[in-house]
Amino acid sequence: MAIKPSAGKTNSKSGPKPLAELLENCLQPIMAAQGFASTDIIIGWPEIIGEKLAEFSRPVKIEWPRRRTYADDGQGGEAATLVLKVESAFALDIQHMLPVLIERVNARYGWRCIGKIVIKQGPVPKITHTAPRRSLDPAMMEQASQRIGTIEDEGLRDALVRLGAGILSDSHKNDKTV
Repeated sequence: MAIKPSAGKTNSKSGPKPLAELLENCLQPIMAAQGFASTDIIIGWPEIIGEKLAEFSRPVKIEWPRRRTYADDGQGGEAATLVLKVESAFALDIQHMLPVLIERVNARYGWRCIGKIVIKQGPVPKITHTAPRRSLDPAMMEQASQRIGTIEDEGLRDALVRLGAGILSDSHKNDKTV
């Protein structure tokens, strides 16, 4: 009887795991205590409300109804309340946007989970997401520029050259390590 080697299979318990999966497991109990089913609304808040207003507001918790009642709209029950912490100067702006925000959050989740938003005014801590920009090799920049060719939009061209140089430098590093 021949033993078949497991081709490329890794033990799920000891193999490498994505950092996002580990963080989700760590944050899940904390998020659940605040009514969040996942960190998705926290992480995706700038996409939901817009970058500018996301600087001055944060979702604090989701309050689910204590008793599930079945609504006449056929949605299967009463929707939750999203509690937002908003800088005082921007509370009026967000208050005017409440129907749109409810619609955006519900569209993100794919069902009518939020029926109401409560605004709590107060200071919102600033979160900075500045990733250090790595320096690219000028030779790789030139090589990428030659491969891209002519593009009328300078901003697009510069972005594509930086992307191409990054890919070329990564593939060049991988060739050296093999």
